[in-house]
Parts: sequence; C-alpha cells; structure tokens
Amino acid sequence: MSTTSSGPALALPVLDEALAARLKARLVEVEEALAGHITSEADFVTEAARHLMDAGGKRFRPLLVLLAAETGPNAGSPEVIDAACVVELTHLASLYHDDVMDEAALRRGADSANARWDNHVAILTGDWLFSKSSELTAALGPDAVKIQAHTFSRLVEGQILETVPPASEDVALEHHLRVVAGKTGSLIATSALYGARFAGAPAEVEEALAAYGEIVGAAFQISDDILDIASETEESGKTPGTDLREGVPTLPVLLVRRAGRPEDARLVELLDSSLESDADLAEALVLLRAHPAMAEARAYVIARAQEAKDLLKVLAEGPVRDALEAFADVVATRTA
Repeated sequence: MSTTSSGPALALPVLDEALAARLKARLVEVEEALAGHITSEADFVTEAARHLMDAGGKRFRPLLVLLAAETGPNAGSPEVIDAACVVELTHLASLYHDDVMDEAALRRGADSANARWDNHVAILTGDWLFSKSSELTAALGPDAVKIQAHTFSRLVEGQILETVPPASEDVALEHHLRVVAGKTGSLIATSALYGARFAGAPAEVEEALAAYGEIVGAAFQISDDILDIASETEESGKTPGTDLREGVPTLPVLLVRRAGRPEDARLVELLDSSLESDADLAEALVLLRAHPAMAEARAYVIARAQEAKDLLKVLAEGPVRDALEAFADVVATRTA
C-alpha cells in the first residue's frame, strides 16, 4: 500500500518517505530475526515451520508494531523487534491450525502444510510456532506474557465459536462479530499495543492504539466479507462468492437474514443451498449485490473506520498519525 518506490511495498499506506524507509529497514530486521526463531535443531521441523513464512505474506501485524512504536521515544529498540516477531509467529501458527480446520489445500498460493504433509504435521507445527512465540514473549517480561495469554485466549475462542452455530438466529449477527473480534481484531490490537508499549509511549497512547487496532482489524475482515460479494475476479484477485459457496457466515448475508423481507425468499433459498451450481452462485451474487444489506454493511465498516480514526486524536499530528488514518480510510473505501 505504500507509495514509496524504493524497497518492498509496505502493507500500510505510508506517504512520508523517511518514515517508510525506517519501517522498511526495521522490517528487514524482523525478517532476519524470524528466520532465526523458526530454525530448529531438527531439519524437518525447520522445513515445516518455514513453509508458510516462505510462501509470503504482507507482514501486516509486525509492520503495525513498528509503526505504533513510532509514537514512543524508543522506536528502534530490540524489544520492539522482538514484539513484532511475537505477533507474526502467533499469526503464522494460527494459519497452520486454520488450514486444518478449513481443510484448505492452498495458502498464499502454495500447498498448505496439511496438504503437503498431513494434519498431524500441520497441527504440531502450529503448536511449535506458538511455543516459540511464547518463549520470545517471556523474554519481554510478565506484562507481555499477560497480554499474549489474553490475546491467545481470544484468538482461540474466536476460532472455536466459528465452528459452532449461534444459540439462535436472534444472536447470529452478534455471534459473527464476536468471532471476527477474536480471530482478527485481538491480535491486531495487540500489535498496536506492543509497539507503543515497548517504544515507551504514554499510557493514553497505548490505550488508544490498542482500541484502534481492535476496531480497524475487525473492520478490515468485514470489508473482506463485502468484497467477496461485491468485487469481480479481475479487481480483487479472488473468485467472488467463495465464502457463499463454503457456507461461511458474513455480515451482508446475516443482514439479509435479519431483514426477513418476503421479497428475499429466492435469495434466502439460494443461501440455504449448497450453491454448487455456477448458475445458482451467480444468481445469488446478483441478488445480494442489489440488496440493501450491502449498503448497510458498507455503512457499518465506514462508521467503524471513523471510530478508529477518532481514537488517534491523542497522537501528535504528523506522518505516523497520517499513516494510521490512511489505513482506516483504506478499510472504509475498499468495500466499494
């Protein structure tokens, strides 16, 4: 998303060239540190652990740690680099487990670990990465251990809740938002919190950035839900309707069901079916794109993005605040 020309693109919109250069240099440090942390005495463990890291990824979470650290006096401290590694190791570990639960064959364009080896290897590799993340967290001190434990609890709870239906249709929407908050919002919130804390930012900045991360992280996931319906393949790089076909509950679909309009009978019938037919999927997408639920979902994301931006008023004006505000704007506008 960065518009600077030198070095790899940043996963956040950073317009200030000096800030972008610092972030890119520190991301190189993070990448080198990650390679060391996932090296085991057993070659096979190293190979399995490196599998998804080598497949790519935007490194969005460690980048957010580094950007949030710019709000404190010690942005380049070793603790900030370690914290950036903690969140990426945690994220990588969760991907191994996600792929097993989803029976995914691909991740980041490569074979998933469970497809390349088997579920046992994927699960245990995820566990090993979680353990490496925990080791590194322990070196950051008891406060970091407490934060990481709480984050991990929320992340796993969100994953579990995604596998079970809501208690009733009346709470389906709330159930979904809780899943999103746990699976996505929690670790992004911790990324922002870690950056501020280990760079020595004031407590009010820590609190604001953690809340910002929670909101913008969940909103980003929901904007993905909207894009799954609204975008064409050539625009997004993904096949539209993938979530629909897999039966994954998303905000627009839940809003359709909550509306309960008689004129939506055909759409609901399609949503209740397997959508294996390309014709049925195409019809469902046409009906969904024209439904008021899409505008309602977009309005929700825009409101959340603005809420996140409002939290940044505690930061001094400048390139760091600009970058964080720009990311919230990207979240809001990418649903179009």
